[in-house]
Order: sequence, then C-alpha cells, then structure tokens
Amino acid sequence: MTKKRIIFAGTPEFSVPCLHALLASQHTVCAVYTQPDRKAGRGRKLQASPVKLAALAQGIEVYQPVNLKTSDVQSQLAALQADVMIVVAYGLLLPKVVLEMPRLGCVNIHASLLPRWRGAAPIQRAILAGDQKTGITLMKMDVGLDTGAIIQCQSCDILPEDTGQTLHDRLATMGADILMNAIDDLEHLPVTAQNDRHMTYAKKLLKSEASLDWNSPADVLERQVRAFNPWPVSQTTLFKQTLRIWEAQALPNTGISESNGSLIQCHRQGIDVMTSKGILRLLTVQKAGGKPISVGDFLNAHHPS
Repeated sequence: MTKKRIIFAGTPEFSVPCLHALLASQHTVCAVYTQPDRKAGRGRKLQASPVKLAALAQGIEVYQPVNLKTSDVQSQLAALQADVMIVVAYGLLLPKVVLEMPRLGCVNIHASLLPRWRGAAPIQRAILAGDQKTGITLMKMDVGLDTGAIIQCQSCDILPEDTGQTLHDRLATMGADILMNAIDDLEHLPVTAQNDRHMTYAKKLLKSEASLDWNSPADVLERQVRAFNPWPVSQTTLFKQTLRIWEAQALPNTGISESNGSLIQCHRQGIDVMTSKGILRLLTVQKAGGKPISVGDFLNAHHPS
C-alpha cells in the first residue's frame, strides 16, 4: 500500500461517513472541498455544510468555491498535489482539467448500482420505482453525469419499511465501507465501462411532487410516502386542511366501492382513503405548524365531520 494524499469533496450528511473513514485511515486528507454556506431554517441564517463541520472539527483545511471553473481555484487545487480526489455528493461539476489534476484522477461514491439511477436523487427514485435492490458504486469520474467506469459495486436490499432516510443512512455507511476496501490498492484495481443501454435517470426531487394523487394505486402512494420521508414529505388535503403524510400503509380493497380519494373510515389504527387500486391507510400525519403525530393522537384532537 502506498500512502496517498487525498482531497475530499462532499457536502451533505451522506458524505460524512466517508470523510470520517478516510481521516481514520493511514492516508492523508490534505484538504476538504464543500459547497458555500447556505441560508437555512426559519431565521435564514448561514449554515455550514455537515462536511465542513466534520472537517473543521478535525483541523482539516476547508475550501468553499462557488465553482471549480476559474483559474485561481484550479491553481489552488493543483497546488495541493493530491494523489486522488474522492467525491461524495459534492454537488458541483468538476471540469475536465480538475478531473485530470490528481495523479489517480477523481473517484466518486454514488448511491445506486450504476448505470441505474444516474443523477441527483438515486435513493428516492429507487424506492419510488419499487426497486428491490440498490447499492453503492465506486466509480472513476469522467466529464459525463455519473457515466464513469465502475471500480466496485456493493448491493443491498430495499426493505418494505425503508424510507428515504433509512436507506440514505444505510447507503452512507456502505459508501464508507466500499471506499475503505478499495482505497489502499486503488491504482491497481480494474475498471469496467458502464452499459449505457441500462441507464435510468434520477432527476432532482421537487416540492411539486409531494401531493398524493388518489388516482394512483395504493402501493405506489405508499412508496411515495416512504421515498419522500424526510423531504419533501408527501401531503394531501383532508378535513379542509393540508396534512403532511409521514407514514402510510397500502391495504387491499375488500369490496368497497367508493370514488378515489374518498375517506373510508377513521380510527385509531389509521385514516383509510380509497385509491385507484386498494386503500391507503395514513398512520402518521402532521398539521401545518405542528409536529408529526400518530393518527390516533390526531383524531383525539380533531373530530372529522
């Protein structure tokens, strides 16, 4: 094993386990790149990314350029003389000149089994599509969007109860594992080109996707609720108010004949709503300005008419 100088590029919580794993290894993280601080929360105060906070806690120098296209930013990056750049959900495009700067190039940890679900939201799109498996791909980066040659893959089941959050957390840990399995011998590992014929695109999540369409089947709506937990969170209008739906269960229709979107019954076990195929039972809901609560608690405070 040759000890490597590593630039780490990442931004959200998903990236942090990989950074921690590298910092605990025999290799040297010489710098961290992350996106600029963003305004967030009700006070709209500037907040550092999870990766920035993790790096500063370990005394690692942090760079936050708006992009990597300018000559001064590229000169700064080249001066670090890194062997490899590890990229995990960084969120900025890497120009060709940057991709070629490190001796071993740039390596990406992506949360899908490429070429399936290239793009911004692979975790949620896999749940929405009803995929039974997903995983982590370690990939040699090129100028395309998640099109680079595959170094290693590791798969996992998508469990029936998985949400966007639980699958995110499991894949984040797997990402660190696959990285550490490969980093020591990275320069000697073979790569395999992706088969573009099997490509699917995981477009960015939008708030406009959050509304439940009762003309869809119950199992599709249940997957939507799970995929959009914790963001953007599925929602619907019931009892003349907007409710965010954090947990739901698809049930078969036992012969009930009602229009799609009709309330079938409300009880402590759930609020049952008719869909185009089956019934969706709402289990955990949230009123505007409130916290997520069980349907039982919601019905104690709200008596539907």
